[in-house]
Amino acid sequence: MKLIFLGPPGAGKGTLAARAVGILEKAYGMPHPHISTGAIFRAAIAAQSPLGLKVKAILDSGKLVDDGTTIELVQERLAREDARGGYILDGFPRTIPQAEALAGFSHVDRVLNFDIPNEAVLERLGGRRVCRGCGHNFHIVFDKPKQDGVCDHCGGEVYTRDDDKPEAVQKRLEVYRAQTAPLIGFYRGKGLLTNVDARPDVEQVVENFKKALPV
Repeated sequence: MKLIFLGPPGAGKGTLAARAVGILEKAYGMPHPHISTGAIFRAAIAAQSPLGLKVKAILDSGKLVDDGTTIELVQERLAREDARGGYILDGFPRTIPQAEALAGFSHVDRVLNFDIPNEAVLERLGGRRVCRGCGHNFHIVFDKPKQDGVCDHCGGEVYTRDDDKPEAVQKRLEVYRAQTAPLIGFYRGKGLLTNVDARPDVEQVVENFKKALPV
């Protein structure tokens, strides 16, 4: 099963993807890696591949990675053995040109749109805290660390990312609605889109996800 996860920042796509990997592997008997553009960029940079060095130079200059480079990196990642039977794409495509390019090298089975209003996103991300050490996400309301400011998993510092501050979240939502939301109509027109209510707690969203496939 080849899936795309759509939804604004704070919709819980990454959290659900971590659960969905196991659900899909059990249902289909093969790996379904969670593939995010951020992870692809970091891996390419760490490998110091020609594309990775190009991405590093772009990011170091403060610019966004262009469509052409992003598409090339995603195509390279999807060609690996573990992704041939299925995958979860998170963070790609972000634009219609990226979606059109993806259709040229991979057939997508379903696009899941994690639907959540702006006010719920602001509540979630405003309370999110992240470990500097291992990257684990906490929340001051839903999932507090046992000791304030200290990660339960690695003992690292738990902090608020700059892009989780209210003004930054609002800007991220504006960018998403302008650039990525048009993909909802694009994939709905192709009969591939299923909406998933992302407002409930994680367990309920997992159940909503299973019903949307179904698996």
